[in-house]
Amino acid sequence: MNISVKIGNVVFPNPVTVASGTFGHAEDFYGLEEVKRLGAIVPKTVTLYAQQGNPPKRICETPAGMINAIGIENPGVDAFIIEKLPKLRKIGVPLIVSISAHSDDDFILMVEKLNAAGGLSAIELNLSCPNLQKKVLIAQSTEATASVVGRVKAIAKYPVIAKLSPNVTSIVDIALAAEAAGADAVSMVNTFTAMAIDIKKCRSRIGNFTGGLSGPAIRPIAVRMVCETAAKVKIPVIGMGGITCANDALEFLIAGATMVAVGTYNFVNPRAPLEVLDGIKAYMKENKMTDIRELIGRIQKI
Repeated sequence: MNISVKIGNVVFPNPVTVASGTFGHAEDFYGLEEVKRLGAIVPKTVTLYAQQGNPPKRICETPAGMINAIGIENPGVDAFIIEKLPKLRKIGVPLIVSISAHSDDDFILMVEKLNAAGGLSAIELNLSCPNLQKKVLIAQSTEATASVVGRVKAIAKYPVIAKLSPNVTSIVDIALAAEAAGADAVSMVNTFTAMAIDIKKCRSRIGNFTGGLSGPAIRPIAVRMVCETAAKVKIPVIGMGGITCANDALEFLIAGATMVAVGTYNFVNPRAPLEVLDGIKAYMKENKMTDIRELIGRIQKI
């Protein structure tokens, strides 16, 4: 059974990974023997300089989901390269490093540092960071998305993945812009802008007022967006949004995703990505499939 998938010139052993920011620190989870079974590891997003993140409260539970406004708290790319990257490289699992920045120039500086550091399999551009010049998220603009992707792709030694926001009129248009600019893949979807109110205090339950909704509540929308996008782009789509089990992941694969990422449910069950992988294998065996490509994009329109 061949379950390997390819993004750019890199072959991943299987299609299951984890969403950035949802699977602990390298020293906590990534050293465990079982983790070596994953198709790839995506650590928490890093920025050019250290960030403290947003004020508390940063997380609140909602029906079938969670709102978070962490604010990309991280030590900065230099500290990441010195302190965390060596540990991650030792695991032997393909490494996709997620980066975020406020400008094209900052993205370029980070990619240059990662190029020099080496040991990566791909770079994921988290384009849900505010673009100070345009007052919108980078991933909410075809022009801004194309600009960042194009400049990064021109210098990156590794495949470039554009992580897209669902908070747009047409995510397909943004994906097409990323593809035209040279992206090797798109990952989708990021969280949906949301809020929850404490009715006793008459104030937001999140310190940042609004946050990003993730979890099972968003899965049907994410599956639809992946299906629409995969039908239009020629590059791989990494699907995510509310995956809790193998059946959820299979929906994304059948809709056209090449890889899937488990995110919020890692907080409930840290073994979920491994159970998803086992379930995909079992499904393929049951349906007499010998290659993952027989499964990807198998959706039939009525």
